[in-house]
Amino acid sequence: MANAEHSPRGSATADSRIGAARAALWLFAVVLAVRQTAAVLTQPPGKRLTDLGTWIGDNGVLHVPGSLYESGRFTGTPFAGLVLKPIARSAEQSLGVAWTFGTLLLVVLLGLVVARALPIPVSRRSTLLAAPVAISLLMLSLPVRNSFHLGQTSIIPVLLVLLGCLAVRGERPAGVLIGVGAALQPTVLLFAPLLWFTGRRQAAVTSAGTFGALTALAWAAMPGDSWTYWVHHVAGAGLGDNPDSLANQSLHGALLRFGLEGPLEIAVYVLLAAAVVFFGLRRAVHYAQDGQLLLAVAVTGCVAVAVSPTAWQHQLLWVLLAVVGRVGRRAADRMLWPVLVVLAITLPGNMLLPDMTVFHPVRDNTLLIAALAAACAVPYLSLGSPYFRRPVPTEYAAPAPARWARVPLLPFWRRVLTRPNLLLELLVIRVGYSVYSHIRAAATGSVAAAEEHGRQIHAVEGVLGIDIEHWANQAVVRTEWVEALFNFHYTSFHFLVPLSILGVLYVRRPADYRWARSSLAFATLLALLGFWLYPLAPPRLMPGMGFVDTVHGPQDFANPDYGAMTAVTNQYAAMPSLHFGWSLWCGLIVLMLAPKLWMKLLGLLHPLITVCAIVVTANHWVLDAVGGALVVGAGFGLTYVLAGRRNLLIPPKSVPAPRSHADTQDAAVPAGRA
Repeated sequence: MANAEHSPRGSATADSRIGAARAALWLFAVVLAVRQTAAVLTQPPGKRLTDLGTWIGDNGVLHVPGSLYESGRFTGTPFAGLVLKPIARSAEQSLGVAWTFGTLLLVVLLGLVVARALPIPVSRRSTLLAAPVAISLLMLSLPVRNSFHLGQTSIIPVLLVLLGCLAVRGERPAGVLIGVGAALQPTVLLFAPLLWFTGRRQAAVTSAGTFGALTALAWAAMPGDSWTYWVHHVAGAGLGDNPDSLANQSLHGALLRFGLEGPLEIAVYVLLAAAVVFFGLRRAVHYAQDGQLLLAVAVTGCVAVAVSPTAWQHQLLWVLLAVVGRVGRRAADRMLWPVLVVLAITLPGNMLLPDMTVFHPVRDNTLLIAALAAACAVPYLSLGSPYFRRPVPTEYAAPAPARWARVPLLPFWRRVLTRPNLLLELLVIRVGYSVYSHIRAAATGSVAAAEEHGRQIHAVEGVLGIDIEHWANQAVVRTEWVEALFNFHYTSFHFLVPLSILGVLYVRRPADYRWARSSLAFATLLALLGFWLYPLAPPRLMPGMGFVDTVHGPQDFANPDYGAMTAVTNQYAAMPSLHFGWSLWCGLIVLMLAPKLWMKLLGLLHPLITVCAIVVTANHWVLDAVGGALVVGAGFGLTYVLAGRRNLLIPPKSVPAPRSHADTQDAAVPAGRA
């Protein structure tokens, strides 16, 4: 096997796979770029590049003879106002097309610079795939999407700093580039201390001098606007939206949202900003001296974001660059930090955390917390660490031989014996459910189509003789305590039981946890297809059939948007029933894995009660439960086909020696009993 891996044929195969992966990633990046450009240009003029309207609108800077800041909409520096007017005139003449394509080219150039600046040593695969991955992540990030949509220029300072620190040769050219970036975004001047303490003192002096000269030039050309920006608004603080809005992801904005104001808020802000600058720049200098200059730039940029009086969403691109730092000694933990950064910079906070009051301080300041963590807290590995290139390996187990030769269909989908990273697992589950909820809510059909499908289901059940919904609903309504019991079960156990089972498996049977979680995920994805393709009105929303909604109360059928939960979720996502599907998954998991008979019987009781609850409360038809059973069966089947059998071949050193004399290497041991 070893000889085969190192043979020329094996090398050619690996090269072809890397080439195919690289081509696919470049294609993905191109698709994202085309989609982003089309999304901007297909909007009507009043809807696209709204911040660019600050310049080219009827009341824009180009057409107002007074101060740049008179309208309160322009938030850039006076120097930005001085140099960007010609660009804005060009954008006005070309209706934003040139601006959009120019932004696209800046993003591509930014991705190429980042890809070439990865710390040495870098594997050949990383070198080949870095550019398309970097461009794709940039395209998906909230700052870039925001810049495209609003017509902002915040990509330019980031690109200038990266070019000055990583690409340009010579101290003076590098300093000039960073100085121009600081003139556009003042907190970029924090890169001057980074240059100074890493031995590039001429570049540091040049950057500070360039910043001062350009700011003085703008002051001479526009003294009134310069006074407004630098003195009246203290380097732009307070311009634009309210500084306490969620869009301002800086320490100043967070303190205002926490209710601090006046001299106390300013004092706390200054102390915290000083601490972040001290610790953040100290770490950045360390990583630069360690040979991780791109990470040092990212850390410094995160410091600049945190201490800036205002850090709007389109200015937070530095957070994404922090993904280059390696964190974690174990290979199983290595993906935690990159996933956290990518999710924080690409998804809104309400998708990362549930809408609960206790989570609001974190949810409302997600990007600020990510920037502070990257700047001051995350323990990045140094290049000299023995774990930088060789983390503690993950222990894999092979599936037991299957009946068909093609199973597992994806041999690289290897299952492990240890528990996955808990934080990463919780985050993926939460984001997965948020995506599911958004797709479910978006899978809306017309009321007429949903009611027509409801009549179809009712007719089929009549032919089959299983149309028992009305009888069961009326029987329960006449018995108050039975109605209350089923209502409680319907509203209380849908999420509680599956999450409890996943928690027990995570703690007690980690290998089985992965297999069970995958089957549940596949079942849920398949259910989304049903919601899209077959919107279905449940019995309680069928007019003229006499059903009583025991959970939500009477419905106003005269209202087109009737339904007590219409504003919260899609009321016509009923086929298949995941209420029953998830409960059936729970029952089957308990049946297969529980060690005692009474546990197995108790597990089967849950789907039995659930199917009764969804029918008697008029929330589902009987055939909805059949659909739920089908997607759960398909979920288990897909997991089997792709990943193999649940039973695994456990490596000999992974478990205590068995009492029998059987060869442990050939023994198929149930995965959870390792």
